[in-house]
Amino acid sequence: MKYRRFGRTDWQVSEVGYGMWGMAGWTASDDQQSAKSLDLAVENGVNFFDTAWGYGEGHSEELLGELVKRHPSKKLYTASKIPPKNFQWPAKPEYRFEDSYPVEHIMDFTHKTLRNLRMEQLDLMQFHTWDDVWSDREEWQRAIEDLKTSGKIGAMGISMNRWEPENGIKALKTGKLDTVQVIYNIFDQAPVDKLFPSCKELDLGIIARVPFDEGTLTGNMTKETTFPEGDWRGTYFVPENLNSSVEHADALRPLIPEGMTMAEMALRFILMNDAVSTTIPGMRKQRNVLANTATSDGQGLSRELYKELHKHRWDREPTEWSQ
Repeated sequence: MKYRRFGRTDWQVSEVGYGMWGMAGWTASDDQQSAKSLDLAVENGVNFFDTAWGYGEGHSEELLGELVKRHPSKKLYTASKIPPKNFQWPAKPEYRFEDSYPVEHIMDFTHKTLRNLRMEQLDLMQFHTWDDVWSDREEWQRAIEDLKTSGKIGAMGISMNRWEPENGIKALKTGKLDTVQVIYNIFDQAPVDKLFPSCKELDLGIIARVPFDEGTLTGNMTKETTFPEGDWRGTYFVPENLNSSVEHADALRPLIPEGMTMAEMALRFILMNDAVSTTIPGMRKQRNVLANTATSDGQGLSRELYKELHKHRWDREPTEWSQ
């Protein structure tokens, strides 16, 4: 496992981290399977784990807390997220700050997270949604200072809305935030335009989420793919999105090197960008842990393939189903 500096926090985090949404937020979640996969990830060098209260209303946080206690001799970086008070994803300009992140809500959910983790301090807390109309509000900025001063959190960040990588740059420039989490993959390359340069200038850690485009970039989906009732993906992969996503993924198949999977190519594409501090694939099954962590070998992709993959950038606009 290779490690990268996490912006001005100076933490050395595994370039392949662990996204824990699948531990509680999707169908077929199984605590025993999750624990085995998490332990295997630690054994293979993963030290950055990203969860949220919204993943099973704190259940994923509980699993992370148990993981940390099972590995007392290792430094595992814990990251979670505060849900918006109105529980609406994504944030929209018309949502009032008071209905999204009032101070008492920020404090309340930070303490809920700490109770779920059974820890005194969380390494990284993040706003789970964001809209830059809130950036000038001093309340959230003072709340961050109070949480850091009291030792409740080590750092603070924001998670950008889907397909809006520039809606948050104003907040980053306040100097109160240490990290940013954003969708970045073969298709979603827009963060390189303005967000990544801003983060470099401000020395902020970058978490690249959704490395497989919610599953499309694993190469395992078809236009006939369906999801169990209650699975979030069923509301995201509406026919309009599923058909187009599969077509874009199929266009990549001729480029996959011999002996490599599409998922491996997708992860290696992200790791080729040294602006990224860590990427957080979901890894519910042990075979996925082994496959994903194996990409952190410093080999990357050939320059020719990397250049060719840039041509598959797919700029999309938020819609009613994109969430």
